[in-house]
Amino acid sequence: MDDDLRERVEREAEKHALLNAVKYESDADVGAVMGPLMGENPDFRPHGDEIPGVVGGVVARVNDLSTEEKRDRLADLAPAELAEIEAEDEEDEHDLPDLPHVDDYDEVRMRAAPNPNGPWHIGHARMPAVIGTYKERYDGSFVVRFDDTDPETKRPDLAAYDAILADIDYLGFEPDEVIVASDRLETYYEHARELIDAGGAYTCSCSGETFSDLKNSGEACPHREKDAETVREEFEAMVDGAYDSGEMVLRVRTDIEHKNPALRDWVAFRMIDTPHPREEASEYRCWPMLDFQSGVDDHLTGVTHIIRGIDLQDSAKRQRFVYDYFDWEYPEVIHWGHVQVDAYDVKLSTSTLKEKIDAGELDGWDDPRAPTLKSLRRRGIRGEAVVDALIGLGTSTSNVDLSMSSIYAANRELVDDDAERYFLVRDGERFDVEGGPDAGHPPLHPDHEERGERTIPAADGVLLEPDDVPAPGERVWLKGYACVRREASGDAEAAGDGTGADGGSLVATDDGIEVVRGVDADVVHWVPAADNVDVRMRTPDGDVGGVAEPDFGATSVDDVIQFERIGFARVDDHGAAESVTYWTHP
Repeated sequence: MDDDLRERVEREAEKHALLNAVKYESDADVGAVMGPLMGENPDFRPHGDEIPGVVGGVVARVNDLSTEEKRDRLADLAPAELAEIEAEDEEDEHDLPDLPHVDDYDEVRMRAAPNPNGPWHIGHARMPAVIGTYKERYDGSFVVRFDDTDPETKRPDLAAYDAILADIDYLGFEPDEVIVASDRLETYYEHARELIDAGGAYTCSCSGETFSDLKNSGEACPHREKDAETVREEFEAMVDGAYDSGEMVLRVRTDIEHKNPALRDWVAFRMIDTPHPREEASEYRCWPMLDFQSGVDDHLTGVTHIIRGIDLQDSAKRQRFVYDYFDWEYPEVIHWGHVQVDAYDVKLSTSTLKEKIDAGELDGWDDPRAPTLKSLRRRGIRGEAVVDALIGLGTSTSNVDLSMSSIYAANRELVDDDAERYFLVRDGERFDVEGGPDAGHPPLHPDHEERGERTIPAADGVLLEPDDVPAPGERVWLKGYACVRREASGDAEAAGDGTGADGGSLVATDDGIEVVRGVDADVVHWVPAADNVDVRMRTPDGDVGGVAEPDFGATSVDDVIQFERIGFARVDDHGAAESVTYWTHP
């Protein structure tokens, strides 16, 4: 092998060694380098006996480089290949699939279209979580459109508009535009008039039952062939409120013999006598159906990609008839299945939750037993954790199960480092402590000695949880204090009631930490018998009472802390009679 060939081998071997190391984030391997090296350079094959030795030396030098040095060197030798690896890495980081045909659009523009009939439950959060994530990936736009054009059966709640925007903010996203459909009735009327003029709609006074029979048999409604002028006059009468509810509708002319009866001449506008709760819309009586209103708004607001439930496939098919009449391009559509959430006995339904609140079965939308975002926020669960868990579900067309444990795991990573530690004892049993120090001093956080220690008095006795009370003669380690042995005497020993001075004492021993390591003594939490803080902890399973160590009283409202061996909790209130916390998760 001459010098020129050796130089070529070394140069090519270095490139492939770097590609191997950077792609797999590990040391390069001679065997992995030899294959592509010889494949790309057939003229090296006559020197096959010598090349492995040359490659071995190159690989050793590459493996001596740091990760950053390897990337920098590869950027010099093979920038295109490095860019390809980085693109693959970026794609691998995404839980969500790429949106279809994004290169066909100047900007990716997506919308969440909530019905403002109440604050959001956990299932509602999936849409803004996914749309907000796509917005960030594609540097696109996120539109919130309140679809509130049904003032009767899905009656809007005036407080829900701001509540939903607050929920979106809690999840960590900010809409680029907020639209209220009930502000846009005149826009829908104008497009209805254009549709009538194009021969795409007609007024119909058939009863619902009559039209259903005709539709299901593939027969045309007798009003279908009205002239455009009559249709226009009757539609204007609808707009003026001249008809009663159910007396007249405007239908989109489709295919009365379409194989799917649900697509046959569907209703675009109907009369509703119930006034809209928003004062700005309270005078209107002619209201668009959701498929018409939503279809028009998606086009006018430039929506490029729609995500909707798999059960709404017919909506896209209905709207395409309107789009064809107007010669509009229909957005890309992604359908997905429904989300089911474990750990709750309450159905994921805004109307069901509202009924339970009205009946007093739930204290409100932020009751810890309610599967709502307001509840999660009050419990100290960060919106980022909810988004991470929901993004992990992907966009499958199958129904998916969201485990609350996935939200808890994501939130634990976010709060653990900041959460100070405290003791809380439920149903405590009292014991005097003899022979030990006056107080225990466990750390505020086991990973941050610099934050200092808590002071937990022990001189006037301690409280232990019933499951932690040792049998007479047995030892436990009071965390942050010392090892103690339970001693009992007289009748109290026979009764084993553990009631302190009358039932025995805990006597400090000289044992070191090795008794814990040897599993001879359990480590337990404890609180002072006298100097403590009454606590009510609200949980999804109901309220729990207990007492906390005195330093807990110095925490601030909204602090997320950890009651050791119990779980994380958010501090909600420090009252004169008790402190209130909301259980976050284990």
